[in-house]
Amino acid sequence: MPELELAHPWALALLVLPVLMRLLPAYKESRDSIRVPFFDKLVELSEQSPQTGAMVLQRDRAQQFLVGFMWLCLVLAAAKPQWVGPPIEQQKSGRDLMVAVDLSGSMETRDFSLPDGTGVDRLEAVKYVLEELADQRVSDRLGLIVFGNAPYLQSPFTDDHKVWAQLLAETGIGMAGQSTAFGDAIGLAIKLFRESDSDNRVLIMLTDGNDTGSMVPPVDAAKVAASQGIRIYTIAIGDPASVGEEALDIDTLQRVSEVTGGRYFQALDQRQLADAYLAVSELEPQLYETISFRPRQSLHWVPVSAALSLYLIYHCIGAWQAWRHLRSTRAA
Repeated sequence: MPELELAHPWALALLVLPVLMRLLPAYKESRDSIRVPFFDKLVELSEQSPQTGAMVLQRDRAQQFLVGFMWLCLVLAAAKPQWVGPPIEQQKSGRDLMVAVDLSGSMETRDFSLPDGTGVDRLEAVKYVLEELADQRVSDRLGLIVFGNAPYLQSPFTDDHKVWAQLLAETGIGMAGQSTAFGDAIGLAIKLFRESDSDNRVLIMLTDGNDTGSMVPPVDAAKVAASQGIRIYTIAIGDPASVGEEALDIDTLQRVSEVTGGRYFQALDQRQLADAYLAVSELEPQLYETISFRPRQSLHWVPVSAALSLYLIYHCIGAWQAWRHLRSTRAA
C-alpha cells in the first residue's frame, strides 16, 4: 500500500536546536551615545522614559509562531518526505540465447519443404523455423552469428526480436564464404557471452558440413565454452551420407554437445528441424528475472512552500497594517 516515508529521518534531530538556543544568554550589544543639551525635551517629545542597562527586544506571538513554524518546515524539508507507491514488478530477459547459422554453399541444397509443401533450400527452412523460435522466446535475449570461411556477428544480444528476425532474413548463402569454420564460430560465441551479464547461456549451432579450417578445433572450443557455463545444442542439417566437404561430422557434433551439457539433433527435413527446436525449448524453458521497485515521489517542496506562503502572508498583513496606520495618521 502507498505510504509516507522520510528519506533522512535523522534530520528531525535539528528540531531541538531552538530549545538549546533559548538556554544561551541573550545577545547584548553596546552602542555609543551622545550628550545633547535638550535631552529632556527629546524625552518629552518621544513620550519614553530613560532607562539604563540592556534592552532585549521581544517578539510578539505572531512572530514567535512564524519563526517556529518556518523552522519546523525547513527541518521537514531536510528530512525529505517521500510518497512511496505500491510495488511495481517488471520482468526482463533471463537467458542469452545465441544462434549460429552455417551459410556455406551446401546450404542451397533444396531438400526441405515448408508445411504448405513448397520446396525450399536448407537455409530457407532454417529461417522459417527460427522465426517461429523468435516469436516463442519472448523472455530471452537473442543473438545471431553466421559462419562460413569465418564467423561474423550478424546481431548482438537483443530483446527486439523483430529486428533480430529482420537481420536473419537478410542473410544469404555464401555471404560468409563457402567453407565451414565451425570451431571458430563457437569461439566467437564465447567472446560475446563473456561480454553479457547473464548466467544462463545457450548456443544453438546449425550446420550441414564438417569443420574445414577453424583455428581452434570444435571440441577444444566446446571445452572452453563449458568452462564458461555455455550449453551448446548442435543441429545437423541434411543427409548424413554425404561425402567430401559437405559430409557431416556427426561424431564431432555429438561430442561438442556432450562436453557442454547440451544435446545433438539430426534434421533430415523441415519437420525434424522443427522438432529439434521444440526439444531445445523443452530443455531450456523460458526464464524470467523479476525486478521489483516502488516509485518514490519527493514531497520536500510541500513544507518549503508552506513556510514561504506563511512568510509572505505575514509580511503582507504587516505592510497593510502599516499603510492603514500611515493613512489614518495623515488624515488626523
